[in-house]
Amino acid sequence: MKILFLHQNFPGQFLHLAPELARRGHDVLAMTDAKNNRQSSVKTLRYKHDAGTVDPAQTRLGRNYTQMSDRGVTVARACARLRDTEGYHPDVIFGHSGWGETLFLKEIWPQAKLIVYAEFYYRGVGADVGFDREFAPYGLDQVMITQGRAAHLGQALLHADAALAPTAWQASTYPEALRPMIRVIHDGVDCSVMRPNPQASLTLPDGRILRAGDEVLTFVNRNLEPYRGYHTFMRALPDVLRARPDAHAVIVGGDEVSYGAPPKGAKGWKDLILSEVQDRLPMDRVHFMGKVPYPVFVSIMQISRAHAYLTYPFVLSWSMLEAMAAGCLVVGSDTAPVAEVLRHGENGLLVDFFDIAAWSQTLTAALADPDRYAPLRAAARATAQRDYDLRGICLPRMVDFVESFGPQA
Repeated sequence: MKILFLHQNFPGQFLHLAPELARRGHDVLAMTDAKNNRQSSVKTLRYKHDAGTVDPAQTRLGRNYTQMSDRGVTVARACARLRDTEGYHPDVIFGHSGWGETLFLKEIWPQAKLIVYAEFYYRGVGADVGFDREFAPYGLDQVMITQGRAAHLGQALLHADAALAPTAWQASTYPEALRPMIRVIHDGVDCSVMRPNPQASLTLPDGRILRAGDEVLTFVNRNLEPYRGYHTFMRALPDVLRARPDAHAVIVGGDEVSYGAPPKGAKGWKDLILSEVQDRLPMDRVHFMGKVPYPVFVSIMQISRAHAYLTYPFVLSWSMLEAMAAGCLVVGSDTAPVAEVLRHGENGLLVDFFDIAAWSQTLTAALADPDRYAPLRAAARATAQRDYDLRGICLPRMVDFVESFGPQA
């Protein structure tokens, strides 16, 4: 089969799938934005997209569609050149639907089977919008704006042959009419790499060393922001560290914005929220690591006694499943994407997203009595191995899914 992958930040969610399909003998090609510097063993072509300025006054609720469809036009023209100059005709196209790249590919290759990665469908009600009203206004305007942002996502599925979503809850955000075409298969976590290691250690920026067995509380996200509960965690932290004088908090994440809006009148969420609680924190035991290389992240998960993970009703982070694979005691927010995986008292603990006192109490108890929660740690890893292991479960399912659309199928 000839298989073409589309992702403006390739490899993205196709990090393992694309090379595995190539290893199995398929002719695999990828296309990505020229500004993307990530490398892959898969042959990758780059399109140059000049994102023009969009006038909100003119486009109004159509501004998001304008931006996404403009990228779709750029990609379609690049693919048309590939077809006309190289005679390239893929059997299967697999692209992420989030940035409009797949919108017009059926016009270029009508015979190809088109699969889209359906990560999340914007909803005005019942998901992230209106969930945390401390940081964002909520009303009819916000509902309509959010619904308008979903136009390209619906179009992407309507023109596709099938779709894939990583979790059942994320698939459920799509309109009911589109759900039958969505297959749920998670990207997977490598449980052979992310595993318990009683010999693990972490050297802090000041030279101190934390080891597995030490009283370590961890919090990890790509960026420290409200969508991932950074504010709730930090507001709970003073009472935790007051109650546990030997505990250290290791916090991983950048100071940019991945989701939602940046704070008004402040550089970033990290310092804005820290400024609320800093005078009540023993800062010699609070360690902001920034963004870390993956091997360091693995070590951090392996030394964690308790790992806090929070998210709005939104996309589930890989890091929560990786923490479970490492045998962490995950204390998660009782929100739909988390509760799909984490079962309270069985393979982790769930706490109301906004209940700061409950977060302090639960994290304090987790740090104080690790033996009590050892069965939950073991069950967390068992869950990851049974349902989310990359090599044993998820990757074979994704390969079978893609190959089922081949000419021989």
